[in-house]
Amino acid sequence: MPAWASLFNGLQRAALGAVMAFALSAPAHAIFADDEARKAILDLRERVAAQQQQLAEQRQQMETQRQQMAEQRQQMEAQRQLIESQRQQLVNLRGSLDQQVNAAGQRLAEEGSRLSRNLLDLLQQIEGLRAELAKLRGTDEQLAREVARVVGEISEFQRRQKDIAQGVDERLRRFEPVKVTVDGREFLVEPAEQRAFDAAMAVMRRGDFAGAGKGFADLLSRYPQSGYRGSALFWQGNALYTARDCNGALTAFRGLIQAAPDHSRAPEATLLIAACQVELKDVPAARETLRRLLADYPQSEAAPTARERLSRLN
Repeated sequence: MPAWASLFNGLQRAALGAVMAFALSAPAHAIFADDEARKAILDLRERVAAQQQQLAEQRQQMETQRQQMAEQRQQMEAQRQLIESQRQQLVNLRGSLDQQVNAAGQRLAEEGSRLSRNLLDLLQQIEGLRAELAKLRGTDEQLAREVARVVGEISEFQRRQKDIAQGVDERLRRFEPVKVTVDGREFLVEPAEQRAFDAAMAVMRRGDFAGAGKGFADLLSRYPQSGYRGSALFWQGNALYTARDCNGALTAFRGLIQAAPDHSRAPEATLLIAACQVELKDVPAARETLRRLLADYPQSEAAPTARERLSRLN
């Protein structure tokens, strides 16, 4: 029997006992003869009835409070189960992220280590939160604050996860080959290779032809099998020719024709070879070069210019 029920029954028995004691303490003939005694008994009965009513109301209030406490315990248990489910989801998510970080390779080792530390810290915080919530189940307000804190930490973790994933993607893109199209040819190059070619072209556009020639030479040295090779040789030859280095230009143009005779720049490179030979006072070699251009590339845009120059040299 609950404590409050025992208390109620005890008070009720005490009240009834007081009535009986009063009644028995007076002589029998006085109970029925004395109006004042009857009035006192009636008053006592009314007080006892009032006390019984008050005890009944208190009993009802206590029962209501007991039901409210039971409902609160059920709500707290549901919230605890929700937190446990979220913690398990975080544990599973940590395992998945660890596999992704390991697959990223050595370049992402530092980022993966930081992610693991963050996950471990978060799991420790959640475990501490569970212990703290177990101590504070009797206070709904405190429990609500703790749950809000957990939700905030989960949101922060998700934000960190997104930031880390974006950082991983950006780092991977820096090393992924890119597809480019230059002089009608499509090929894959490394990002650093593309930057080297673009930088040499930028130097040439600024009018620094000696610097551009060196830039293309560095590109060809670092990436001898580059898809840029034909175009780089052509622009290197142009830069050296403009800088009055005809011998260097001849080497570059001949390298283009030897490596890729079907390159779209090959006819123009042949025409420039003849120009270099004229600059070097080797007119017979220039005539032969122009004849070879007309023979090898008769439909090229450089062919009409080659015929005109050949006629002048003759």
